[in-house]
Amino acid sequence: MSDERNSGPKRPNAGKSGRGKPGSGGRGNRRGANRSGGKRPGGEARGQNRQSSGRGRAVSTQLADGPDWLYGAHAVRAALMNPKRRILRLIATPNGAESIAEPARQRGLQVETADAKDMDRMFPAGTVHQGIALRVTPLPDPVLADILGASNAAEENGEPVRPLVILDQVTDPQNVGAVLRSAAVFGARAVVVTRRNSPPVTGALAKAASGAVEQMPLVQVPNVAQAIAVLQAEGWFAVGLEGTGDKSLAQMDLTGKIAIVMGAEGTGLRRLTAERCDMLAKIPGDSEFASLNVSNATAVALYEISRQRG
Repeated sequence: MSDERNSGPKRPNAGKSGRGKPGSGGRGNRRGANRSGGKRPGGEARGQNRQSSGRGRAVSTQLADGPDWLYGAHAVRAALMNPKRRILRLIATPNGAESIAEPARQRGLQVETADAKDMDRMFPAGTVHQGIALRVTPLPDPVLADILGASNAAEENGEPVRPLVILDQVTDPQNVGAVLRSAAVFGARAVVVTRRNSPPVTGALAKAASGAVEQMPLVQVPNVAQAIAVLQAEGWFAVGLEGTGDKSLAQMDLTGKIAIVMGAEGTGLRRLTAERCDMLAKIPGDSEFASLNVSNATAVALYEISRQRG
């Protein structure tokens, strides 16, 4: 499994990007951006939204790097439509601008124009940016207690309990992004990750999530086994996915408060995590073929939960 992290646009040779030090500020920096803002060309603060004049401005040559940049049509459109997102800068080619014109107009944003070559130079080779780049600030940090509170309130109102997904040191941003996408599709309550040994929310992760970063809470906890214990005290049943599981998911009752626990590819669940789970389950498949990756296995597990609940 690859652990490469796409951290966003490359730093130019000349000038300073103005980005703060990575890792300072906890979850906020993992979710996104430099809070220092800086000045736009002409002296305007980057944090201010400007009314669109219809033409847009030419993109400047100095661009900050880091995880505060989102790219791709779905990720950018979802961020523009999320009122919790503070937008700092929007850059697009003429074709790219067409795909996000309406949400940009609703936010009162002016698009900085760039050609395809300018956009290519902003990102590592091979990045599928679709001609759109958005600089943002971090989303609010969700905490596990708030997720449990929301779940309890929904249950009291007669709503079905939505499952949780717990990732035990899954480090690949593409996998985490794909898990967020599956969690959103199948109506999970949240995705829980370790504070250490999990990827920051970069443009690559957000693009893999296809907009789900904006709607699916991504909760960081210091210790997965302890988080599972907290859930169990609230009546949750933790099911760890392992190839050596005692039962298949289809043989289990997954209609209650279910937390699906997924391990990293290659290593699987760590020992203490597996021991903390109420049960280990497996997804049956051809024993002569390699197992599913963590994002595909999560999608299968969430589908089975959804199927059992009708």
